[in-house]
Amino acid sequence: MELKVTGQKAYAYTGGKAFDAKLPTLVFVHGGEQDHSAWILQSRYLAHHGFGVLALDLPGHGRSGGAPLARIGDMADWIIAFLDAAGVASAALIGHSMGSLAALDCAARHPRRVTRIALLGIAFPMRVSPELLQATRENEPAAQDMINVWSHWAYAHYPSNPGPGFWVPGENLRLMQRQKPGVLHADFAACNDYAQGLARAAQVKCPALLILGRRDAMTPARGALEVARVIPGARTVTLEGSGHNLMGEKPDEVLDALVEFLRTA
Repeated sequence: MELKVTGQKAYAYTGGKAFDAKLPTLVFVHGGEQDHSAWILQSRYLAHHGFGVLALDLPGHGRSGGAPLARIGDMADWIIAFLDAAGVASAALIGHSMGSLAALDCAARHPRRVTRIALLGIAFPMRVSPELLQATRENEPAAQDMINVWSHWAYAHYPSNPGPGFWVPGENLRLMQRQKPGVLHADFAACNDYAQGLARAAQVKCPALLILGRRDAMTPARGALEVARVIPGARTVTLEGSGHNLMGEKPDEVLDALVEFLRTA
């Protein structure tokens, strides 16, 4: 699905079905140096089970045009602009890593447009080490390799993959490699600079679910505890044996947690 948002081409994957704005809408927001395909397994299932799905490519990512946005708040506002363009009055937001911060900020500042939020791999503050941040600017391949190693627990590495022919780290690395030059630094700088996390968490009024990886080295689960405490009534699910790439390492468990959350009144 392609639309014009703020004058630029914006793309969203709709799960293999034509998007129907009359259905309950789910908006998937990817993490740094990623795009909609990080959500393929979960978004496709939910699109075929009663939801209208929009797995976004944020500006400058994947098939969307424009430059990557420099601030988390700008991403949150862009999500609302996409909903306007798609004719959607309100939606549930499901975000991973950088996308979880954007979903959190969006729910806090646009409460009438967000029905619930699911935050995967969230932490606040989402600091990036000076060495990694420098590498994202000066040596993208080295930064991508570091991120890929830190995003997975050993179980996801060949030959211990959960399914034959499914190379989780290799697929994640290729997804990063296909993003445009400069996107990686812009994304990680935006996460590092975001300072409003707890203030926004306290403003959230809708139901919230946090899905965390016990072995997450990028955004350790302990970094989400304060966010969960501040959001009124937030639920937390921690997946054993998963690193930061929860959707790839534990796709069924992530989907089960989302289905239960989305179908709970």
